[in-house]
Amino acid sequence: MGSFDVLATGPLATVQDLGRPGLASLGVGRSGAADRDALRLANRLVGNEEGAASLEVTFGGLAVRSSGGATVALTGAPCPMHIDGRQVSPYAAVFVPDGAELRLEAPESGLRSYLAVRGGIDVAPVLGSRSTDTMAGLGPDPLSSGDVLAIGAARGPVPGVDVAAVRRPATGEVSLRVVPGPRADWFTQDALETLLSSPYDVTSDSNRVGMRLSGAVLDRARDGELPSEGMVPGALQVPPSGQPTLFLADHPVTGGYPVIGVVVGADLGLAAQARPGQQLRFRRSTPTPHAR
Repeated sequence: MGSFDVLATGPLATVQDLGRPGLASLGVGRSGAADRDALRLANRLVGNEEGAASLEVTFGGLAVRSSGGATVALTGAPCPMHIDGRQVSPYAAVFVPDGAELRLEAPESGLRSYLAVRGGIDVAPVLGSRSTDTMAGLGPDPLSSGDVLAIGAARGPVPGVDVAAVRRPATGEVSLRVVPGPRADWFTQDALETLLSSPYDVTSDSNRVGMRLSGAVLDRARDGELPSEGMVPGALQVPPSGQPTLFLADHPVTGGYPVIGVVVGADLGLAAQARPGQQLRFRRSTPTPHAR
């Protein structure tokens, strides 16, 4: 077992696993990796269980020094990655020698990168998860320079992988499937058609909680207040401005504005990789089981 000394964090770096499912009735959101497929792939590449705690790095800038040596893999937004100044490839298991520095530059596309280390990041679990919930303040704090991250014990061999199944983040318009409802009846029929036919810009007022979108106004058919209701990742909640907010991993567990539709779980990773300034396009889908 070894550790990582954190030298720099970039805009935001957190510890994430697959979150805390099943606790919404207690007021605790799921949290976990915003792009769950990328986290799973990174862990598989280094021989971890898919849900092992890893680092979610927003727009690069992470730098760590290895103590004891470690095998890592980077997935999600493809950051140029260097070990002691030598560029190495993402989407593959690579070894960081004892005392070496690993640095990530800004990604070529996408927003969030996932750095898995063989053995997983060994921080204390809170309610069964090592994830940082930035809204609720649960789990470890976001990384800061000077932090020391313990690495857990490795189990089993590193898998031999010639080619990893990679889904690179889109650089242009992002298409997301959405199931109408549960409060589509609070909106005009034209509003739903507008949502499904107009592009929406991702604004800079976006984070792990959600993405505020800018585009055509979604008009209501009903006035008045809506009692708070349970929320899920992918919910498109519409405040009185008519501009939707797409909730992501650290979303609130209840909300008081109507939800016109819910992005299917399989597409939430695509949404989580969209940068401010990119456009989202929603298309109708039928109900399916939510993300694992």
